[in-house]
Parts: sequence; C-alpha cells; structure tokens
Amino acid sequence: MHSRLWHTLSATAALLATAATTALTVPADNSGDRAPIAGSTPAWATPHTEVAPTNGSTVRHIKVALALRDQADAERLAALLATPNSLERGQFLSSQQFLDRFAPTQDTVDQVSQWLATQGLHVTGVSANRHFVDAEAPTTALESAFGTRIAAFRTRVDGTTRTLTAPTSPVTVPTSLHASITAVLGLDDSAALLKPQHTRPTVTTAEQHCARWWGEQNNTDVPQKYPAGFQSNSLCGYTGTQVRAMYKLGAGNTGQGTTIGVVGAYDSTTVVADTNQAAAQLGVPPLAAGQYSAVLPQGGFTDATECGAEGWAAEQTLDVQASHTIAPAARIRYYAGKSCMGTGLYDAFNQAVTDNAVDVISNSYGNADGEASLPQAARDQFNSMALQAAIQGQTITVSTGDAGNNAGPVGRPAASFPSSSPWVVAVGGTSAGLDQNNQPKVLTGWENSGNTQAGTTWAPQQDADGPFASGAGGGTSSLYDAPDWQAGVVPGAGGKRAVPDIAALADSYTGMLVGQTIKGQFGIGSYGGTSLASPLIAGLVADAQQARSGNARAGLLTPILYRLRGSGAIADVVPQKAGVWTPMMHAFGGVAVPGGQGSYLIDFDARPQNLQSGPGWDNVTGLGTPTDGFIGALSQ
Repeated sequence: MHSRLWHTLSATAALLATAATTALTVPADNSGDRAPIAGSTPAWATPHTEVAPTNGSTVRHIKVALALRDQADAERLAALLATPNSLERGQFLSSQQFLDRFAPTQDTVDQVSQWLATQGLHVTGVSANRHFVDAEAPTTALESAFGTRIAAFRTRVDGTTRTLTAPTSPVTVPTSLHASITAVLGLDDSAALLKPQHTRPTVTTAEQHCARWWGEQNNTDVPQKYPAGFQSNSLCGYTGTQVRAMYKLGAGNTGQGTTIGVVGAYDSTTVVADTNQAAAQLGVPPLAAGQYSAVLPQGGFTDATECGAEGWAAEQTLDVQASHTIAPAARIRYYAGKSCMGTGLYDAFNQAVTDNAVDVISNSYGNADGEASLPQAARDQFNSMALQAAIQGQTITVSTGDAGNNAGPVGRPAASFPSSSPWVVAVGGTSAGLDQNNQPKVLTGWENSGNTQAGTTWAPQQDADGPFASGAGGGTSSLYDAPDWQAGVVPGAGGKRAVPDIAALADSYTGMLVGQTIKGQFGIGSYGGTSLASPLIAGLVADAQQARSGNARAGLLTPILYRLRGSGAIADVVPQKAGVWTPMMHAFGGVAVPGGQGSYLIDFDARPQNLQSGPGWDNVTGLGTPTDGFIGALSQ
C-alpha cells in the first residue's frame, strides 16, 4: 500500500496567498533580532575540515522542527504511562489526543510558514502531528533565511573519507520564533552517516563446511582450541523453526491482532515474494494477503547510488522476515525513507509515529560515528518523535550497532545513536549455538575475536583494531543522563544512559537464514548483526501484546524490563569459552578483518575491546536475553 508522507497544507497556502490581509504578524527579520538554535552544527564541521563552498543554486529540502507545547509535561506523562503500578499506567493517548494536548498549535505552524515564505522558501507541507514544516529553496535563500553559510567539509567516518555539507555557524531565526523552532533539518548531510546494522556473509565455495546446528560440522584438520563440543564450524544460519525454538515459542505465539512497524530507506519490490519463498523452506508460514503493507514517500526515491540502496533492501528483507518468524500472524507495515540523506529516515519514522497504526517500531540503523555525527538539534527531533510514540503506547526497538564500542570508526569508545535515546529499547546481541534438538549448547555475548591459523596454533589477528572481529554496540552515552529505571542497576555508568537494555541473536557466525532476490536471482543466506536482534525483540513484544488482555500495548518497555531482572523472564548472559572455525571472515562496517579465504577461528565473548557480558547488567547484552517466561511476564 502506498501512502504520502506529507499532506498538503492548504490552510497555509491560502494564508500565504492573502498575506497582505492576514491578521498574523510576520516576525521581524533583521540582524539585531535573531537568536541561534543550539546544537545546529555537526561536530565534524570545523574550520579545519572545510574544503569548499557549496553551489548556491542547489535546491535543498528542509524540515523546520517545531517545539512541543509542554515538553516537560510530555516527558512526565510518558514516564508515568510506563511506570508499573502507577495510576496512569497504560492509559495511552490517541494521536488526536496527543495533537490536542502537546503538539504545536496551528497558529504556530502558520506563523512559521508565513515567515519562511517571506524569506523566499517554498512551503511544501506540514506533518500531520505538526512536528515539521516542510520547505525547499536554493542554498543561497536558505543561507539568507537562517543567517549562516553552507559549505563542504571533509570527514573520515567508518574507514572512509566523505565530503559532506553543513552550516559553518549556528542556524539563527527571528527571536520572536526562537521558542517555536527547535531545529532545521536538511541543511547538513549528517543523516548520510546513518546505516543499516547487518551483514550477509560472502558466499564461498567453502560454504559446504558450515554446520546446520552447533557441532554438526567441526573441522578437525585445524587446531582444536576448545574442548570437545565447544568448537564448531560456523553455522549455516538458523531456520525459522530453530529461531522460534531458541525463544521457546509455541504454536499459539503468533502476534495475532498486532502490527509491527519497520523503518528503513528505499523499498524492495520482491520482499513479499522473497518472504513467502523463504518461508516454505524455513518452517515459517507465508504472509497472508494484506498482512504486509508499505508506506512509500511521495515523489519516489533519491540518492540510491550514494546511499547503497541494495544494502537498505537487504535490511528491509531481514527485518520483515525476522519479525515475521517470531510473530507470524502479526501485520507488518514498512515505512520507507526516500533517501538515507537529508530527512528521509526522519520522514519515515515520524510517519510511523503519526499514523499510530503500529504497536512496535523496529529501527535497525544507527550512526556510523557513534553519537557524534548528528547535531544535537537533529537528535532532539528523534527523541521528540520517540516521546510521542511512548505517550501513544508504541514500543521502539533500536539496534546498538555492530562495531562493538565504536573505537574503530570513532577513535574512542562511544555508544551509538539512536540506541542511546532514553525513549527506546536498545537491543544488543548474543552468539547462540543450538544443538540438533534445538537446545542451547552455547549462549554468550556477541563480541568476537579473530584468529588466523599459523601452523598448529592460532595467532590473534593484529589489524587496525587488534583481534576485534565484530560485536554488539554497547557502553555509556556521553549525551543522556541515566533514566530512573537504570538507577542502581548499571555499574560504573557515572549517572549516564547505558546501552543495551536487552539482547537477541546477532552474531553472523550463528545467524539466521533469510531469502532475498539479488539481481534477479533468489537465494537463501545467513544474516547477522544487531539489525537481526532488533526485529526479533519487536516480534516478541508483539507476541506479548497478543497475550495481554484486550491486546493492550506495552508502550515504553524499558521500565518493565528492568523490573524483570532476576525474575527468570530474562536469562543472564555470561562469557562462555567457545568458538567457531570459518574459511571467511565476515565484514562489518567500522571493523577491520582479513579479506579472502583462509583458516580462521572466532573466539566468542573474549573481551577484544572493553565490552564483555557478565553477571547482572552488562554492556553487551544489557539485562540479558529473553527466556520462555519472557512473553508471560510482559503480558501481565
């Protein structure tokens, strides 16, 4: 199903056409009556990294973000709605109720829209929740309107040097509108650094050596570092039947009566056919007619080459099939951003929140530069949208990343955004080995170390990031204070938000089988990454909602999760001495590994950086991973 992300603002158009007679006062706009918007320039845009001016005639599409009427009251309400035993618990607002109570007023929208028009900008629409006023104009007009200069900067992210545009100084707006405007998105290219958090191992002629279950194949021609039963060939990827057994799901756990939202960029036209063709081979029911729908952007897609649209198509396919595996009767609604650049992903995420038609929203993307690449004002907009979702009862899951503590791409340990947002469930990763009877033989945190065979021994790899060979993101946010529900639970966080909150299968060496058509050829292969873990948790949230009286939503899930620690609903994850042999290292963004075929051994959860699972909350799996009591506990 196609849907426009924006509706035409006819009222504003009429207002602008009759500006001479309107009762609204156009705000003064002179250099002495302006105020800067805090956090409107990215950290990488410095005088030392500027390389060139931008083309003044280039038309840019922007979103002017408007402030909620009472941010503090909205945050207070969201916390109460999620607090167990509070009187407000579960009394979520409808979209209209949120609009009436917290959204910017129509008068504010009209004033901002009129001012933009006086500056030569073309107002093209307003989001249904009045969060954003959409506009476009040549770069020179934008520079004049917002009192800044837009230039090109060179920055190195994720091992690649990129040239991106951004304002050279803080954005300014008329003082009379300063309290109403919280950000201007689209003036910089920070969003281009948001990327999917998954990998699909390269298929090689040695794939015949993979194991269908833990230990089914074990290359005894290589050194055996681990005791019998704890070294295996890398897994071929789990079937849907195996993944459901991993989380102890029964035939009745289907997510019936719920809707899962998936946010991404671009659109795979074969996703339904791929899901159904894979289902027939992986023990999962096919999608029923109308069970899957897509909300696509008006005007189609842009920047496909620059953004690597094929990677986003793989992400969409993975998210749909992973969530469908866990909740096979749940409806799935995909929200597509028109680009990874500009405001595309924010458009899609805001539409998922505004529609309020989905119960849980999975986001399997994150900053390639930890928390640093998005300006504060842009991060604030994601948090504002996530806050609305919490008040409406929507649960948001976000993958924590695949580059461990991000020391490789960032240069220092750093958490990733948006998983560090206080309003989401940050999902880390596990490495899991099921035996032939689908019983867990190995379960530990996903933080892999790489070794290369050297005769009769294994030599730890020493590349740009040492032996680190991939792992779930985790650590302490440098931006956000610890929410109340983490108080006394997270050691050594210094009063800051710590991630993850919970974890699910993510290690690509023990991954999940996904079917996808690539260049016209359908195939089934193993996928991994926290991009897999996020939709798996989203599916479990849908199963729990199915079991709840009246299919009631869960809303912000983290306070409940932290209440469940030690209850048996969440298994504590600790290091386990085990590993897999592989003829090919798996490549993740921001992670240095050897290329080409060889003989490699992957050590599980061996603390190649500063991240490792451990008793209680840890910075790889959070509270742990769901057990057979998880759905029942969440359904209360």
